[in-house]
Amino acid sequence: MSGHDHDHGAAAAGNRNKLILVFAITFTVMIAEIIGSFLTGSLALLADAGHMFTDSTGLLIALIAASLALKPATAKRTWGYKRAEIIAAAGQAALLLGVGGFVIVEGIRRLIEPPEIGGSTMLWFGIIGLAGNAVGLIVLASGRNHNFNMKAAFLEVLNDALGSVAVIAAAIIIAVTGWVQADAVVSLLIGVLIIPRTLKLLRDTVNVLMENAPQGLDMAQVREHILALPHVIDVHDLHASLVASGTAVLSAHVTIEDTCMTDGHAAAILADLQHCVAEHFDVSFEHSTFQLEPAAHRDQESIHH
Repeated sequence: MSGHDHDHGAAAAGNRNKLILVFAITFTVMIAEIIGSFLTGSLALLADAGHMFTDSTGLLIALIAASLALKPATAKRTWGYKRAEIIAAAGQAALLLGVGGFVIVEGIRRLIEPPEIGGSTMLWFGIIGLAGNAVGLIVLASGRNHNFNMKAAFLEVLNDALGSVAVIAAAIIIAVTGWVQADAVVSLLIGVLIIPRTLKLLRDTVNVLMENAPQGLDMAQVREHILALPHVIDVHDLHASLVASGTAVLSAHVTIEDTCMTDGHAAAILADLQHCVAEHFDVSFEHSTFQLEPAAHRDQESIHH
């Protein structure tokens, strides 16, 4: 095993341990908030508990994906289970959208017909929720940029923390002024906080599943750099995508001068191509694949892209 693979495996194992801890915290706080919502009649508390239920499910999915990502590649699954983190993140985003929609609809209904709310009890449960979320954010903060899976988990806990802050604010308003509609207003705010971040995460994961070019990788520039190399005549069937976070793959058919296939230049051109994409576009050697073709081969290509 290379040093790079060892470091990646250690990071993946560390991410899994973080997810286990945050899942335990989130699930515990969710149970507390469900109890609190029944004791107080608060929609905001129930909305936050519902959000945490979705997040607990999402974190469990993320935990399973993180565990699968540790499995090695096989002859059948040549990339192992790297794509599991993308599927998990997309699933979490879909669940969050459903919760956001429910909270907004129920919040509007309660604005029109506000129920009785126990503000002081609601406050204590909001503080419990915020404390749990704060611990979760601290645990996940260092790993949130490692991959889509960890980013999704961090965003879920961040949204929970914002929801807990909103619950506390509503509880204080109700206790001080008696304005029970504050509970519905805060519920709507939680819904509004959920949806935009979720849509962005869903867009990013769908882009990966559709095998779109990685964000920030300008394929026109890639083509220009390849064509600028000595002895390169043309490039076609140029494709790039993400297998998982941090694993960009690129492939292309590169037409070179006929003489390069016989005078020993082909190996040097291949090395130049790999160095080019690694240096300018952060696509590693082992994840770039080039098919070198002589100019005479162009007439045999049935499809050009």
